[in-house]
Amino acid sequence: MPGDNRTAVGLTAAIVAVTAEVPRVLVVRRIRHDLATPAQRGDGPEDVGSPDTLPFGPFDPERHRTLDSGLRRWVAEQTGLELRYVEQLYTFGDRWRDPRECSGGPRVLSVAYLALTQESPVTGSGDARWRDWYGFLPWEDWRFGRPPLIDERIGPSLEVWIDAADDAEERRRREERAAICFGLGAAPWDPVRTLERYELLYETGLVAETERDRIERGETSGASRPPPAEVVEQLGCPMALDNRRILATALGRLRGKLAYRPLVFDLLPGEFTLFRLQRVVEALTGQRLHKQNFRRTLAASALLEPTGRVLSEGRGRPAELYRFRRAVLRAKPAAGMALPTLRPPP
Repeated sequence: MPGDNRTAVGLTAAIVAVTAEVPRVLVVRRIRHDLATPAQRGDGPEDVGSPDTLPFGPFDPERHRTLDSGLRRWVAEQTGLELRYVEQLYTFGDRWRDPRECSGGPRVLSVAYLALTQESPVTGSGDARWRDWYGFLPWEDWRFGRPPLIDERIGPSLEVWIDAADDAEERRRREERAAICFGLGAAPWDPVRTLERYELLYETGLVAETERDRIERGETSGASRPPPAEVVEQLGCPMALDNRRILATALGRLRGKLAYRPLVFDLLPGEFTLFRLQRVVEALTGQRLHKQNFRRTLAASALLEPTGRVLSEGRGRPAELYRFRRAVLRAKPAAGMALPTLRPPP
């Protein structure tokens, strides 16, 4: 494919909040800078809306002292938010991740960041809005049991992909990969394998971005038996470029770090009940926790301290309020919340 040796560097933010037990991610719908595609600018066909996009903008060495400061400036401009907790996630630089590279545009590298906050009203130039994280990655939410779409849609479609293997060894590899990713057969579900699951769905054409990217690159379909359209439609809302891949990476990072970093407290107010803390953790992990075991784990971790105040809601017994005990960070090199016991899904 045509192209040149130029590169451009972008900065992308996966901004996460948990509101009313719903994990939320901030997206924008209108972007006006040189790295924005026509669709992201709202210049596509009138019957096609702008795609959901994670806030992003080009890194400008003249204006931005650091990558981090550049990201914060773009987020503030597009959403009105002033970010607090931010950590660098990964650099995404696959060839043709921006379709304009196919027609001579630069290779676009995007340095992605994970940011945690509490949901607040958004403004800015990007037509920003908060969206349910699991609307983009619906197979990741096990709080109400094993998602039916895994056995009704994903599993059968992966069987077709497995049967199309060229030989027995390739078939074995595909079976093993599908089982490990989606907990098929006797394999357990691993909540941290979020990126591996999305990559498999993309490779097998089960997400809308696969066919969209092939069309934009001028490629013919690589699948001998494309998955039915109704299957693709049920596997979450598509996003611009490779933004769902970035989102899956952010979710895996966040889930993995809960066990050894107290990140969850950046998503909570200064004082909170144990019930609210549990619901926030469940929203992020996509699994229900055993109440008594969770509280015993918290007590052993020394992460919390009581405030001496209570919260009265409705007719129930008032709930004690707690806060994060920051002194634990000086005493423990790994201060997180291990989640040893999960309530089996119904």
